[in-house]
Amino acid sequence: MPTSAPDGATFRPASDRSLLVYFGQQITLNAHQYVVKLLRLLQAEPVAGIRNLHPAYCSLLVTFDLLRLQHEQLEAVLRRYLDRLEDVCLPEPRQMDIPVCYGGEYGPDLPDVASMHGMTPAQTIELHASATYVVYFLGFAPGFAYLGGVPEALVTPRLATPRRVVPPGSVGIAGNQAGVYPFATPGGWRLIGRTPLQMFRPDREGMSYLSIGDHARFRPISREQFAALEEA
Repeated sequence: MPTSAPDGATFRPASDRSLLVYFGQQITLNAHQYVVKLLRLLQAEPVAGIRNLHPAYCSLLVTFDLLRLQHEQLEAVLRRYLDRLEDVCLPEPRQMDIPVCYGGEYGPDLPDVASMHGMTPAQTIELHASATYVVYFLGFAPGFAYLGGVPEALVTPRLATPRRVVPPGSVGIAGNQAGVYPFATPGGWRLIGRTPLQMFRPDREGMSYLSIGDHARFRPISREQFAALEEA
C-alpha cells in the first residue's frame, strides 16, 4: 500500500528492490520541479545502497541493493531528503534550439494533424514552433526526451498502428507530449517534421543533446537549410 509523506509525496514499492516516489498523479511543472530537486539532491548526496535513479513526469523510481536496504529503511531516508527540497535551488534552465524541417517526407503526419484541428499545415507549424517545451525526463531510447508544453490546440492521439521504423531526428506528437527520435526505432507518435541535429552522440561530452529540466524551442527551417546543417 502507498504511504504519504508530510509534503504530499507518496511512496509505493515497485518491485522487491525498487521504490517509487510520487509527487501527485498529474503532469505539472510543480511536480516536475520536485522530481528534479529530489534527483539533484540524491545525486549530490548519494545514499549507500541506492543503485539507480529514474525520473519520470511526476515520480522518481529509486532502485536499491536488497542486501543493504529494505523499502521501509529507504523510505525513512528519503523522507529526510524530502524535508530539504524547499532549500534546493535549481539552476536556470538551458534554452535549447531544435531546427526542424516540417512536412513532406520529413513530417508525413503533418496534413492529418492539421486537418484534425481544423488548421492549415502552415498554422500547425506556426503554433508548434511558438511554444516553449520542458524536458521532463529521458527514456525509451538513449537521448529520447519527453517534452511537455504542447499547445492544447495541437494535442493529438498516437497513431492507431505504430510504424515499424521511424527515421532518426523525427519530431512527433503523442497526446500532450512532444519528442524527437534519436535513432531509427519503431514508434507510434505522429510525425510532423525532422531535425538534422544528432540528439544522442556517445562521442560527445554531453551525450544527449537535451537534459532533464532544459527548455526547448522548435525552429522552422527549409529543406536547403536542413541539408546544410546535416552536412555540417
